[in-house]
Order: sequence, then structure tokens, then C-alpha cells
Amino acid sequence: MDKFRVEAITKTPNPQQVIYAALHQDYSEWFVFDQKNNWPSESKCGEIIVKRLLAGDRGHYGCIEHPQITFNCGFFPHSVMQQARTHRVGVTFDVQSYRFCSGRVIAVAEGKTDIETAFYLRPVGEYSDRQGKKYYYSSEQREQDLEWCLEAAKRYKLDLESGMSEEHARGKIPFDYRQHFVVSFNCRSLLHFLDLRFKKNAQLEIQRLCKLMWPHVQAWMPNIAEWYEKNRLDKGKLAP
Repeated sequence: MDKFRVEAITKTPNPQQVIYAALHQDYSEWFVFDQKNNWPSESKCGEIIVKRLLAGDRGHYGCIEHPQITFNCGFFPHSVMQQARTHRVGVTFDVQSYRFCSGRVIAVAEGKTDIETAFYLRPVGEYSDRQGKKYYYSSEQREQDLEWCLEAAKRYKLDLESGMSEEHARGKIPFDYRQHFVVSFNCRSLLHFLDLRFKKNAQLEIQRLCKLMWPHVQAWMPNIAEWYEKNRLDKGKLAP
């Protein structure tokens, strides 16, 4: 998991002021932009949002949909992408396609890069299935799986060299090839995504995705993040 990366490409400046403006316009007689110089500070707006929109499970989430953040996520296994797009998360993805992007697999087949640059395997250790049955993933098993990944990469390269199309040949690649993607959230959809995937019974790799997103969220909207951490984080309570 040490290869996983999450970087913020862009984000709405002063997101808590943006939410405040939306909230304020709901009940203001005036055109709120004309009062911009008198809006409360970013931090004060965060306090107002928590008090008027979030505290006490009021559920008034419409206003918090205005700010946007876009992440570039890298080197995650394909299974993370499958999980991330499951359920009604209300986000936008653009995902690296192995119809076009297979250079790392070819490099593995040619011995030019480490197998785990292209493929992901869980670390050696204790695990359990969904029914709670425990098992141990040994270093010997992991080495065998790495060899299998290498052989699959070599077969993939041979297929391409024989004229097979990329979308046909990729069917032989192990499921958890590493994949990069760009994903955009609004504040509400981001909190909903964290509710789904940043909890202890979520799969390990998508938990790590959320863990790497979280410092960006804290820096971006600190008051909302603080409220979320105290009231929703790891509770599996789904946002609307």
C-alpha cells in the first residue's frame, strides 16, 4: 500500500464561505454577492454551517453541494475503482483504461520494472473473510502470486505481439492491476463517500484511499471536517 497516492488537483477556494453564501441567500432579502465584503471569515462561516446545517442531524445538505474538490488517485488496485463506483455516490470519475495504458505491464514482462509497479497484492498477514473466518496470507503464497502476475504479464505481451487487440489481451491480466484515476466530489458527495468507505469494515485498500484523502479534506474545510470526525467518521451513517 506504500505506493498509493492521492493529490488534490483543484478545489473551491474558501469553501465554507461559499456554503455560507448559499445558506444566507436562502433567507436573505438582498443579493448576497453585494454583501461579500461583509461576509464572516472562512472559520466563522464554518462555525455557522455546523450550527445551522449539520448539528443535531438537521440533514440540510443542499447548501454544502456547492464547493467542489478534484483528486488524482494513483497506483490503486482495480478493485478499489470497482468499489468506489458502487452505490449512489454522485461523483465524476475518469479512469485509466488498459485499452490504452499498458506500458507498466509490458515493462514487467520485459524485466524493466518491479512486478508490483503494475500489480497489487495484499501484504503478508492475518485476514478474515466476510463471515469472519480467519486465515493467514503467507510470504510463500505471496511469492507464488507474484510469479503468477509475472507470467500473466508475459502472456499479455505475447498476445499483443501476435496482433491481438489490447481490450482482448487485457482479459488475461490479474484483476488487481494498478490503476490511476481522477475523481471530483462536491462536499456532500465527499462526506457520503467517506461514510461508505472510511469505516473499519470497509475493504482495506479503499480505507487507505479515504485515509489519504482525509488530510486534504481537513485542510480544505476544517470546521466541517472537525464536525464530521466527531459525529460521523467510522459510524457508517449514510449521508443523503
